Amino acid sequence: MSVSETRNDPLLPARLTDPRPVLAIGTAAWLVATVAVLASGERWESALPVCWAGLGFGVVGTALYLVQRRAARRGSRTAQHGLD
Repeated sequence: MSVSETRNDPLLPARLTDPRPVLAIGTAAWLVATVAVLASGERWESALPVCWAGLGFGVVGTALYLVQRRAARRGSRTAQHGLD
């Protein structure tokens, strides 16, 4: 395809490109897993670091998304585009 040609790709619906449900469900799932492992006592003790890491990544990912969204709404040139 040459540079002068344009592509007419269909746009995905907003519900498929919104990261908020993925962040919320993923973080909530890690929270539930962490609580379940803590409640099980020593039986699943080896899985606890994985649960803490998953929960930490969920919190960091959510915070990063919120910072980027705030920058995009503020009009920062370095912010990601499409985060309404």
